[in-house]
Amino acid sequence: MILVVSYDEDHTADVVRRLEAAGREVVRVDLADLPVRGEITIDYPADGRPEYALATPAGRTRLDECRVAWWRRIRPFTVDRALGAARDQGFAASETSHALHGLFHSLGCTWVNPPALDAMAHHKPYQWEMARQAGLVLPRTLVTNRPEKARRFIEEVGVGRTVFKAFIAGVDAWRETRLVRAEELENLESVRYAPVIFQEFVPGADLRVTVIGDRVFAAEIDASATSYPVDMRMVVDETPVRPVALPPPLTAGLLRLMRRLGLVYGAIDLRRRPDGQYVFFEVNPAGQWLFVEERTDMPISAEVAALLSRRDARDPGSERLPPRTLAGRAG
Repeated sequence: MILVVSYDEDHTADVVRRLEAAGREVVRVDLADLPVRGEITIDYPADGRPEYALATPAGRTRLDECRVAWWRRIRPFTVDRALGAARDQGFAASETSHALHGLFHSLGCTWVNPPALDAMAHHKPYQWEMARQAGLVLPRTLVTNRPEKARRFIEEVGVGRTVFKAFIAGVDAWRETRLVRAEELENLESVRYAPVIFQEFVPGADLRVTVIGDRVFAAEIDASATSYPVDMRMVVDETPVRPVALPPPLTAGLLRLMRRLGLVYGAIDLRRRPDGQYVFFEVNPAGQWLFVEERTDMPISAEVAALLSRRDARDPGSERLPPRTLAGRAG
């Protein structure tokens, strides 16, 4: 059985269809169904094996024999509205988290990606340090909530040559990458409310590199001639996308980064400067790939399904290695 932890989205649906067409049993769980619309069972009997089970609107599933799990995309738990006090709602969510994550970590299956390592890898400062250790080039970067520190950085790098960005740009609180203009300097005092990422602007073509195990799919997304060259996400429909080959040393560095982070899957964003130097921005452990696949015909969805199938096909009697080792031997 293959467990898919995600909500209903195109990337998951396409891979699930491929797995089911190949005869695999797939169970999908949306964390937002729990605990209000679902049930969690962890039953240790007096003798015999424990029972791990989840019941959601999609049905009840015993996870004891789960062989591989895809930690794709998660949403917050939903607690019963009858718990009116914020303190009680927080307690219910916390208890659900402890029970569910304990259940997941107890499963003797291979995770893509291991949830704890996936959570760590979502933190950009940690990514940057692992990337530096892997030999990748980073842009000049400052994270601060000190307005005077931010002002000094911008003065050194230059107005119009410095970008600022958020750590997380969610759908409900979208924040595109922006160039610092003269008018932004008047608002620098607001930096004190929360840390902000400031970076030296790197001109050139973006690259989205999707890593699946030891397979690397690289696409160039050149937004330099579009209406918003600062952030290709804003103009992806205007931007030419084409498959490209990466220099072998760069590919090796990206795979080293993935091993250091303990990730099996990741969508990496780079930029190639006009002088040919590649600069690392970030890796998204749950990054999108369909917009690349649809424009380049690279078989990314098929490779994700193949990876999950290969891991599901392991000999059930074989030794189960710890998640970090499995991720390190990805593919």
